[in-house]
Amino acid sequence: MKANEINQILQQITKQPNQSSKTLYESLAIGISYATFKRRIKALLDKNLIEATGKGRATTYHVSPTQCLFLPIDIDSYFDNEIDERQVKENFNFELISNVLSSVSLFNKDELQNLDDLQKQFQKNIDGLSQNEYHKEMERLAIDLSWKSSQIEGNTYSLLETERLLKEKQTAEGKSKDDAIMLLNHKQALDFIINDPNYITPLSIARIEDIHSILIKELGVQRNIRKRRVGISGTNYRPLDNEFQIRESLQQMCKLVNNKENIFEKALLVLLLISYIQAFNDGNKRTARIISNAVLISHNYCPISFRTVNSIDYKKAMLLFYEQNNLTAFKDIFIQQFEFAVKTYF
Repeated sequence: MKANEINQILQQITKQPNQSSKTLYESLAIGISYATFKRRIKALLDKNLIEATGKGRATTYHVSPTQCLFLPIDIDSYFDNEIDERQVKENFNFELISNVLSSVSLFNKDELQNLDDLQKQFQKNIDGLSQNEYHKEMERLAIDLSWKSSQIEGNTYSLLETERLLKEKQTAEGKSKDDAIMLLNHKQALDFIINDPNYITPLSIARIEDIHSILIKELGVQRNIRKRRVGISGTNYRPLDNEFQIRESLQQMCKLVNNKENIFEKALLVLLLISYIQAFNDGNKRTARIISNAVLISHNYCPISFRTVNSIDYKKAMLLFYEQNNLTAFKDIFIQQFEFAVKTYF
């Protein structure tokens, strides 16, 4: 489906809500057949961008309140515009957690089928492993995740240096002490989750704070929910600056995640929302990645190392969610990295 066709159809439905497909088609005149137009409508319905009311010829269409989540956006073109040139949602969206994300499935049928098939392959793989072999693979993934999660935050250790540090406690020459501490904290947080996989089930603010405390230990970062304003580099999105609103948003997030039945949705929501809320002075995205993996591990799903994700692509996808509440780019990263983990480890 062509992006310009999607946008034209969405714009027309926005202008003329609750109209039939025939009326919409005749008012658009975008150079495609009516049969093709109907296929485009069905695709938009499948992607939750629009909703239908009525049956048969009486069916009418309107834009879904969740369309911001799934609207196709060319991320490279989006970031061709500099920070002050982009039209963004500058303030925290209070409706996002309580109303928008709670009313929709984050994955379409094909995506869920793909993820479910991969999980079945993971289960088949680990069924053939001894306990010792399983722990070795989990150790390998933990090293990769500690390295990549830290690299996304600017850590300068290479993967080989990270492996040497975590296995032999040997620091790399010319690297800062904080870089080593960050990596060791990641490994400690992962070990904590692996040893007590049900610790974050159900998810609560206190358990999130506990994991955050492990990740920022000895790094000079304040523990627990922040009491002052923070800014995010590269965006004009401004997180909440009120401690009580931050706590309330975290509570809503925990309720949303705990109420979701699908494990992949739980894991993706944690990744997105802990970062979006920015509850801590620092370490939010690191905490999000560990808690997301804790969700997967606690339900015997394959954890994700993010090893092959490009750090810039990760940050762009996250900024797109901050600025537009659009999760398409980040969802693609999640699916790709889950597939990589299943095919690479265990």
